[in-house]
Amino acid sequence: MTRFAGLLASALLLLLPLSSARAAAPKAATALFEAKTVTERNAALTTLEAAAQGDPASAYAAGAGEFFTALEILAGGLHRHGFESPQSFMLPLMRLPIPDNPNPEPLTYEQFRAILVAFRDRLETSAATLGSVPADADIGMVVDLTHAGIDLNEDGAIAPDESMAAIMASLSRGGISSDGAAPSLTFRFDRADGFWLQGYAEFLMAQADFWLAHDFRTMFDGSFHMLFPRAKLPLQDVLVPPAGDMGSSIFSSEWRIADFISMVHLVNWPVVEPERRQAARRHLLEMIRLSRQDWKAIRAETDNDREWLPGPQQKGENPLTGLEVGEEQVEAWLATLTMAEDLLEGRKLLPHFRITVSTGQGINMKRFFEEPKPFDLVLSITGPAIAPYLESGEIVTSGEFDQIQRQFGGGGFLTFALWFN
Repeated sequence: MTRFAGLLASALLLLLPLSSARAAAPKAATALFEAKTVTERNAALTTLEAAAQGDPASAYAAGAGEFFTALEILAGGLHRHGFESPQSFMLPLMRLPIPDNPNPEPLTYEQFRAILVAFRDRLETSAATLGSVPADADIGMVVDLTHAGIDLNEDGAIAPDESMAAIMASLSRGGISSDGAAPSLTFRFDRADGFWLQGYAEFLMAQADFWLAHDFRTMFDGSFHMLFPRAKLPLQDVLVPPAGDMGSSIFSSEWRIADFISMVHLVNWPVVEPERRQAARRHLLEMIRLSRQDWKAIRAETDNDREWLPGPQQKGENPLTGLEVGEEQVEAWLATLTMAEDLLEGRKLLPHFRITVSTGQGINMKRFFEEPKPFDLVLSITGPAIAPYLESGEIVTSGEFDQIQRQFGGGGFLTFALWFN
């Protein structure tokens, strides 16, 4: 498995506990993550949710199960309409290894928004459940990732090639494998990892709310046949080539390159639900708070037992990422959180490559979210669309970015950021 694919998988697909290392996991938790059918899994999740209020371990497992089912809602919705992954790091969520669907249902803009809403709302449920677990709860559960999975193709079964280990392996290969083979990966998840997962739920909610804050119908109509080539989108008959000429990745054929350019050009979205853009900022701030809480808990750990995210005191390379965490990386990450919080609170301004040099002004990111205006990607990059958010004040410097990059070392900022959350 490549390092980047492993980290991308960890960013999208956290797996949680099956059996306890310190105390017995709830029986329903084992059933939840070893279930072979959606019916079995849902029955176990219902049991855990009913017990969650009085049992931290049940709440912990239930929150994880709800996160799983959020991913399943997204994957199932994509599969239903014949999603074909562009296999590009530029669209990370779109790298989910969705199985082929030879008979996709037609997809409308309203249906796609509904998929995003259902995904986002289930994440909110997961975050609330995980947040109900006491901060000092004694959690210690072990999982072999080959035993836990989600139903990617809505057939009601959770097959070996739909396990989390298999999904991670497919991300590294760039596609689903039919042999079901997957590396054995076992981790022991503790209370700190619950903060981690809750933070990722907040992060993904921020992404969904940002999309849903806007009307992106024009982009959908003009470019989404790249992602759903057989779902009867408006330009399918004109722009989608025969199946044998489609190519597997975003840059493997002229038509996919052309549609990607169209997609970027059509990111010119009017605001239709401004409260969602405001909510996206709150989710990001909550993610920052949870990440700090996560690292406080990690640094207080005295064991070193199959850690999902180890602290500097827990020596050894992580089996998923191949990385070892040092104090310098943790300090760099905490500095990153402070910088991000300062930007989201408007205490510091984001520089723009052409405007800051000429005017000394920067972008107030708090106002970008709190005072939403139409979002035009190209004009934001070139300058005109972000002019309303320009202010004079303290601007984050390239030196601050460079210092953080140096502290992360050979692993690089992006790889650690995907893992650390």
